[in-house]
Amino acid sequence: MAFASIHVPNFPVQAVVRAEPSLCNKAVALVDGTPPIRNVIVANELALLAGIELGMTKSQAVQFHAVEIRNRSRVQEKSAHAALLDLGASVSPRMEDTAPDTIILDISGLTSLFGSDENIYRQLMQRASSMGLLVHVAVSSNLEVALHAARGFSGITVIPPGEEAKCLGKLSARALLPSAEILETLERWGVRDCAALAALPVLQLSERLGQEGVRLHELARGACLRSLVLAQPGVRFEEEMALDFAVAELEPLAFLLGRLLDQLCARLEARALAACAIRTHFDLEDSFEKDFQVLGENSPPKLAPKTYEKVLSLPVPTRNSKMFLKLLHLQLQADPPHAAIVKIILSAEPARPRAAQGGLFLPSCPDPEKLELTIGRLANLVGHANVGSPELIDTHRPGDFRMARFAPASDESTIPQKNATAFTPGSRETPLTAFRVFRPEIQVNVELQQNDPTRIYFRGMRGNIIAASGPWRTSGDWWREDTWQQDEWDVEVRFDSVSGQSQKISSPRTQNGIYRIYYDSLRAAWFARGRYD
Repeated sequence: MAFASIHVPNFPVQAVVRAEPSLCNKAVALVDGTPPIRNVIVANELALLAGIELGMTKSQAVQFHAVEIRNRSRVQEKSAHAALLDLGASVSPRMEDTAPDTIILDISGLTSLFGSDENIYRQLMQRASSMGLLVHVAVSSNLEVALHAARGFSGITVIPPGEEAKCLGKLSARALLPSAEILETLERWGVRDCAALAALPVLQLSERLGQEGVRLHELARGACLRSLVLAQPGVRFEEEMALDFAVAELEPLAFLLGRLLDQLCARLEARALAACAIRTHFDLEDSFEKDFQVLGENSPPKLAPKTYEKVLSLPVPTRNSKMFLKLLHLQLQADPPHAAIVKIILSAEPARPRAAQGGLFLPSCPDPEKLELTIGRLANLVGHANVGSPELIDTHRPGDFRMARFAPASDESTIPQKNATAFTPGSRETPLTAFRVFRPEIQVNVELQQNDPTRIYFRGMRGNIIAASGPWRTSGDWWREDTWQQDEWDVEVRFDSVSGQSQKISSPRTQNGIYRIYYDSLRAAWFARGRYD
């Protein structure tokens, strides 16, 4: 068996740099503690070379102008650890969650998938870089040897079988993570590396250091054996960012959202998944002048919410971070939060990525992602209630519908049959009748004779009703304010004159036909609903 250990050096620093890519290649030190006392707990190599020492106070660290000082963020460490687990799951299904900064993979038998062992190591480094992490990789047939080699050696380290003790001998004894008391004892003995520790007699070492000394001796010789403790990475994809300063403008917020979306999409891609929805959660700043929302003159004020939540649903799963950012930008433009933002949480609902192939005999159609972006821009201009696909409502109200979310047709299609017949003027097939609805409805004047319509005035034209069928009374929703009560007629109209501007548009003969009109009892007026074709 072969094990690959992946270690993230300076994990707290890398978690902060992952959220702020501008800090890459800069000296960074993190402080933590209870205000007003904050001490430096970790720093990268550039910060240590600049003079930063662990344990110094924040007031002392800020004197080094070349060093960026940041607060430790456990939220970002949690996100970075989740990304590390996604990295391991993208390569091997057998993985151990050893520590927040370290995982171990079982890479036995993966050469048939990746081609060679070198490709596996290269893929691990490349995918880690795409997630904003710089990792050390060590490979060995011994699990513990791979673990400590990854913590002690940089880059990619491959340890052949039988050379575990030789490779570990170069490591410092600190890499074995002994207790502070034992480490102090080893330093007094002059034991600095694993080779010196492995050379000590185990019996005398046990008498002086106990069982922990025996365990450290086995680790230094590469003789410690144990099984892999399997871990299953979660299916929750979430990125958080706590802001040092509240953000109230849309442009700087979009910059932060783009960074988090890139990280989310990189994690989804590592797991061969896509997002079908993006959930946005903002924690808002306390603003005393906006803490209350006045509902009315006689109603008491209501506390404004301290959070802002939105859900961006997608018709097809995708992991295009640029498209997500544009859609979120349009959504926030239409409905912005009422206060400045102090914390951002983005989560993605994972789904299988779409895999489809268009038919050769089908007309070309726009890409679903570009179509969704176009629909989002239209909704931002005219409102979400006015964009989509019309959907009939389960009601007897004539012509009632609502705008539902537009979903592209399924990719599965059939080729039109050659024997499909179409209606031609000379054929004996019965033609279908279409009804063209007037939106909005057109008010008309109707003359009655013995309660039957006989003459109509419509769009500046006068015509005789030569045939009429009706009335059909419809009514409903009496318990609502928008109740209706109508008497409908189907009438055949023959226009005989045109007046005004309508004469320039069309002749009366072209307007002759069958119309549906109705009398609205509540409004006491006649209206034309549409025309039959």
